[in-house]
Amino acid sequence: MEIITNKETFRSYLFFWTGQLFSLLGSTVVFFVITFWIAEIYNDPVISAFASFLYILPMTICMPIAGVIADRVNRKVLIAVVDSLQAYATIILIVLFQLGVTNITIIYFFISLRSVFQAFHVPTVNAIIPTMVPKEKLSRINGVNFLFTGVVQLFAPFIGAMLLIFLSIYMILWIDIITFFIALIPLLLITIPSVRQIDYTHEKVVKRSFIKEFRLGLKTLKIIPGLIIMIILAMLLNFLIRPIDSLMALFIIDVHGGGVGHIALAQMIFTGGMITGALYTSIKKTWNNKIRVIFISIIIALAGYMIFGIAPAGSYLVIGIGGALLGFNLPIINSLYQTFLQTTVPADKLGRVASIDHALSSAISPLGSLLSGPLALILGIPYLFFYSGLLGVVCTVGFWGLTGIRKVDIDSKSALEEINGRIDKISI
Repeated sequence: MEIITNKETFRSYLFFWTGQLFSLLGSTVVFFVITFWIAEIYNDPVISAFASFLYILPMTICMPIAGVIADRVNRKVLIAVVDSLQAYATIILIVLFQLGVTNITIIYFFISLRSVFQAFHVPTVNAIIPTMVPKEKLSRINGVNFLFTGVVQLFAPFIGAMLLIFLSIYMILWIDIITFFIALIPLLLITIPSVRQIDYTHEKVVKRSFIKEFRLGLKTLKIIPGLIIMIILAMLLNFLIRPIDSLMALFIIDVHGGGVGHIALAQMIFTGGMITGALYTSIKKTWNNKIRVIFISIIIALAGYMIFGIAPAGSYLVIGIGGALLGFNLPIINSLYQTFLQTTVPADKLGRVASIDHALSSAISPLGSLLSGPLALILGIPYLFFYSGLLGVVCTVGFWGLTGIRKVDIDSKSALEEINGRIDKISI
């Protein structure tokens, strides 16, 4: 079905999006302090990596289900419910910290629970964008989204590091609750368009089984040229980049002798790169040969990843260069990819397609997180970073040269119209 967007829906989206930025700030501060707590208390790469594994695995399992649900129910209600449950879980964790009974098992459970909530939150919020933002603004709004997301993520580690100096963890966790209520206000006040499929002849909502809805999402995904190749490449890259997500705090503390301030500094430099890349993406109006730009940006980002591995002990400038390269290119890659999905997939199918895409792309990421700890013990964290980045470059170049992805046209209007026409003809 066709969703009509206009200035009013766009303004409503911006109001909603502002609230989501506050929510992101709270979540990022919480993630920072929890990650630092694990690294400082246990100083063990296996424990740190397993925490990352428990965050990735539930999200990977639940997201395809969440995507179908996001296309079937009221998205506004769904966001309110999962965000409320996450806030409630945080309150319970605050109480446990205050009572002094928190241990790594409880933290693992809390991380897994937040992962489930994020599995429902992320595809639902992403699916809302094309229903409220005009098509001609999608590329730039995605860039602006990454820009302000980067700004939030730039300040969140700094805020977390400063608060850790003066406050206990349970007091810092209240930020998540405060930002939840800030985000709830615009969510309650705006109208989010419904995308339920309507039988206009009988004016009834078309009801389909969950399995059929999921199959429809898979068929839609298969029709989009080059998407399967991109998903396979994303699977490999997400697997290879897991060590940096799992072990970065321990890398700074153990390998480079740093503290909470150095972790915050490294993350701020990385996020500064993201802000610059997002700003560039939001300013640039047109992109020629998006697929080629994505592949070039992937290689440059992986070069930054490799720089982490060769940085001399205590050389935060070199680490910063690697982080800036990695951060700058991520918004370009993600913005172009998200714009591609949003312009080729109909609004009533976007939730399930995006969630299936994300789940497949992350399918082996839990294994990457699980292996990060033992491999770090065997190779050392710096070598693990360097060889993971190098292998990623080899895979990227191989996919470009050995598959037909470089011939895929997603730039012309006629190509997009053809894709949309084929998707409209899908039957279950």
